[in-house]
Amino acid sequence: MIDLRSDTLTLPSEEMLKTIFSAKLGDDGRTDQRGRGEDPTVNELEDLAAMLTGKEEAVLFSSGTLANTTAVLTYCNPGDKVLVDEMQHIYVSEKVVFEKSVGQLIPVTYKLNERKTPDLKSLRNLMQQNDIKLLCIENTHNFSGGTCTDLEELKSIHDLAQEFNIPIHMDGARLFNAAVSLGVEAKDICQYVDSVMFCLSKGLGAPVGSLLCGSEDFVKKARGKRKLLGGNMRQAGIIAAPGIYALKHNIESLKEDNGNAKYAADSLRGLKKTRVQENVQSNIVMLDVSQTGLTVEEYCARAKENGLWIRPVLNNKVRLVFYKGISRDDAVQAVNIIKEIDAQL
Repeated sequence: MIDLRSDTLTLPSEEMLKTIFSAKLGDDGRTDQRGRGEDPTVNELEDLAAMLTGKEEAVLFSSGTLANTTAVLTYCNPGDKVLVDEMQHIYVSEKVVFEKSVGQLIPVTYKLNERKTPDLKSLRNLMQQNDIKLLCIENTHNFSGGTCTDLEELKSIHDLAQEFNIPIHMDGARLFNAAVSLGVEAKDICQYVDSVMFCLSKGLGAPVGSLLCGSEDFVKKARGKRKLLGGNMRQAGIIAAPGIYALKHNIESLKEDNGNAKYAADSLRGLKKTRVQENVQSNIVMLDVSQTGLTVEEYCARAKENGLWIRPVLNNKVRLVFYKGISRDDAVQAVNIIKEIDAQL
């Protein structure tokens, strides 16, 4: 079975797992005046994450959802309005900050342009019409097929937000996929946002963990929110050690994942019923199956019967995600399976 449901399916290498046994551990939940814990391996990971993103500090979380939730609640109070796009992961999947029984924030949705990046005209209109406390962007953009917002666009968004004195939080779950796709460093992207979250457990291949990075003052406040949300951990160095390994060894290999996705998309052009995403930029490929006569669930079931595990996304699309452990041969087989399904329709 070729499993392309998500890059969360990456498995740690033996070398990565070995780092756990030699990791120096402490109690990350017992903090000093700066809010930093006593686990030296966690502190090392946080310092590395801050350096790579060009931010003053970073804090480790068990998940990207918890890190994003903490970030938004650090900026906002109940009843505040937050700008999110209509397909943003924070809005569509994570949701907790907008739950009336929890975060009690008010989503104000902006449009994406034809490149599937934030539309500046939409942003400006909404900023003029509303008392916005936070702008959230996503890079790469998951439900748009892993599209990347480039530096020029990011600067324009940053300049606009500054005009209205609105901070920007970036869901950068796949930040490093964006960086290698754009041919820049992660910090080049992050210079245009006030805070950023990125995941260790997707393409980077670590078992678990996400980092939230920002200014010293922001991260100190975020640590307080993390504790309130039950996010403090003890000997979290066992999570941090594989994360350090991932950041030191696995960023470059993301180019292969992006390349396999582009290969698959290019190879699937011109099918009879299945429509493949244009302009694949990172490790995600979307297939539009609305013309196949099958529901997205039926399409995925037929693929699974033939040895390819993929998942439905939105109403009429299925998603293929390429990651460490999926070879070019796997990509070739996945393409052949989809071609065979389409030929039978």
